[in-house]
Order: sequence, then C-alpha cells, then structure tokens
Amino acid sequence: MVTIFNNKEEITPYAADIFVAAAQKAIQERGIFVIALTGGSSPVAMYKLLATPHYSTKIDWNNVFVFWGDERWVPLDDDRSNAKMSCHHLLNHVAIPKANIFPMYKTGITSQDYALEYEQSIKSIVREDGKFDLILLGMGDDGHTASLFPAQVVLQENSKWVSAYYLESQNMDRITLTASTINKAREIVVITYGENKSNALNEVLYGDYNPQKYPMQLIKPLDGKLLFLTDQAAIGTNQ
Repeated sequence: MVTIFNNKEEITPYAADIFVAAAQKAIQERGIFVIALTGGSSPVAMYKLLATPHYSTKIDWNNVFVFWGDERWVPLDDDRSNAKMSCHHLLNHVAIPKANIFPMYKTGITSQDYALEYEQSIKSIVREDGKFDLILLGMGDDGHTASLFPAQVVLQENSKWVSAYYLESQNMDRITLTASTINKAREIVVITYGENKSNALNEVLYGDYNPQKYPMQLIKPLDGKLLFLTDQAAIGTNQ
C-alpha cells in the first residue's frame, strides 16, 4: 500500500500515529512492543515528535524493546551511527529502560561475530517466530533499504536473521537485518520522500522485478502489512 502526501511535513504525524497505534496494540495483545528503528534523515522529524509528551505518554515504554534495521559499523558516539541519532532525537527523551535498547554495535568484537550475537538478542525477545511488531525502513535513491545494497551477496541470504559484510563502495562494514527477517514483521513502514527518490521508488513500485538492482523489491511481508509513506515529489505522476 502506498500513501501519498503533499509534502514530507505531512508524513511526520501520520507516521508517529502508526508508531503509537502499533505499540499500544502489541502491548495490549502480547505484553511487549518490539520495533526495529531506521536511520538516515527520513525518520528524524518523526522521532522528535514521538519524544514530545503528547505522543510519548501514550506508550508504556517499560514494555518497548528497540532494535535497529541496520547500522554502519562505527562506534556509538560516531555521528554516522543510527543508534546515536535515534537516541539523540527519541530514546534519550522517553522512559525506556536501557536494558530494552539493543544497539547494532559493540566494541571488542567483529561485525560478523556481533551479527550472530545480535540475532540471539532478537530471539531472546521475539522467540523463534522472529516477528517484529513494527519495522521502520527508509530507501536510498539507489533503491537500497536497511543495508541491503544493490548487487551484494547479502540479498540472497535466507537463513541468517542478521548479516554483516564489507561494503566496498563505502569502505566500511555494515550490519543489517536480512530481507527474510524483515519480511516476518507484522507491520513494515517505509518512509521515503523527495524528488531524488523518484526514479528508484517508481521502479520499486511499478517497474519490473529486479531486486539485485532495487533491493527494496525484496521486502514482501509473509503475512504482515507493508506501507510506503511518500510525497508527491517522490511519486511523480504515478499514483
């Protein structure tokens, strides 16, 4: 499903409402809310809004468990860290226990070894069914999502829940939830907007199936919901 807004500012409260509703529903039905956050610039406004009392007081943060969809393998105090950004704009401002936050980085260990450890951390919360209640994603102008970049071996990974690899084009290690893990989620929300995303978004939504070039096409929930939140500039004339 695709919901198109006039501009990116209209996306923010809509996305925040989805977050709150998903949290309330999960906690009411299963006692906990398990989410994977996304990085980049797209969710910043939503995180800031969720941190305000109007939104934050609607969520029982004691029962919220936070993971990330992907991460650059950089220390948590690095400005490139998705965890740092998320904590700065949201998690540092709400009453969530630190034990409920699982950054996708750890010192003194390789990214590959930590991918195995991170998978076990997820399993300790969601058990073997592997279902996140909500996964937030962005999309790059090359059609990548999480750290599922075009033409990478990770795109074929079906057994691991979490994978780490060296991304040569960025000269760094990345760690990511795999597509098969993301697709187990009860709800997936993709926030992507702006004219620079137009070509990739239209290829993802309306073009031929070519996930090696546009990895976002791999995101097809098994029995959950997939929602794209975008704006007129990104979607262009296709509606």
